Amino acid sequence: MQLYNTLSAKERAALIKEAGKERLTISFYQYAHIGNTSIFRNHLFIHWDALEVLGRIYVAHEGINAQLSVPADNFDAFKGHLDSISFLQGVRLNIAIEQDNMSFLKLKIKVRHKIVADGLNDASFDVTNKGVHVNAVEFNQLIEDPDTVLVDMRNHYESEIGHFKNAITPDVDTFRDSLDIIENDLADHKEDKKLVMYCTGGIRCEKASAYYKHKGFKQVYQLEGGIIEYARQVENLQLENKFKGKNFVFDHRRGERISEDVIANCHQCGEPCDEHVNCANEACHLLFIQCASCADKMNDCCSDACKTVHELPFEEQKVLRRGKTVSNKIFKKGRSEVLKFKK
Repeated sequence: MQLYNTLSAKERAALIKEAGKERLTISFYQYAHIGNTSIFRNHLFIHWDALEVLGRIYVAHEGINAQLSVPADNFDAFKGHLDSISFLQGVRLNIAIEQDNMSFLKLKIKVRHKIVADGLNDASFDVTNKGVHVNAVEFNQLIEDPDTVLVDMRNHYESEIGHFKNAITPDVDTFRDSLDIIENDLADHKEDKKLVMYCTGGIRCEKASAYYKHKGFKQVYQLEGGIIEYARQVENLQLENKFKGKNFVFDHRRGERISEDVIANCHQCGEPCDEHVNCANEACHLLFIQCASCADKMNDCCSDACKTVHELPFEEQKVLRRGKTVSNKIFKKGRSEVLKFKK
């Protein structure tokens, strides 16, 4: 039985367009003990492929982390399948604020060592001793308290386009990098301050809150459901929105607008802009912020060198890419020296 995706993104996009079905973009996670991760992974693929689910899902012995899209008319069947799995019954689903039928174009379910790369030795502390979960109402009240320290647990390229007012936004490339930096910076306030954390959908804060309690922080809180659920509650309950800008998301949309504020700048000309793009040169593919004017001028590329390569015939580009890797450059999102106005 075929247990892997065989269609290209282009082929899948054409099928989605032809089908004309509305799709829902969804994310969820759950920490749980999974014995045989390969069997569980294959079980998910068989059922979800039949439901036309597309997305990026990580399975590990510690649980599951999923970002995906599903046809709206298959949602009930998809939810029913989740509820048939004991540890996923009733799991909170973060449904995107802004929908896009092309948010995912392949179904990729991968077995990983961890569902979030945190670099922590989980055996060294109690991962179940987590911080207090707070909803949007409680969160808004907490972050106005002068005894609160609000920390963004995301990476620099995420917080650059949007964050809560007065939040500490560590200038880091990875979640793991932020853990020690935050602990060191707040070392003098482990007893007297309320440590309040947030991230995209809540998964990073689940582990971080337990880690910081282990490190001696006495009052630890986390925004339940992350920015995605916060935005939903703000809209449904007509609350004051304390998030400024866009929420970076890990699919083809790259961002959801939470407020009309544009707090970032084009990395090439410095004009206000918060649109992330990938360099059109396939040998680069750098993630950076680019305005429409620079996109037109630079032919969707990050530099003159990449523009020159991108304008070559496709076969010549393939020859130049042969034997080379760009993973490190992609990883250093927005850090390239060719970007004059990078953060």
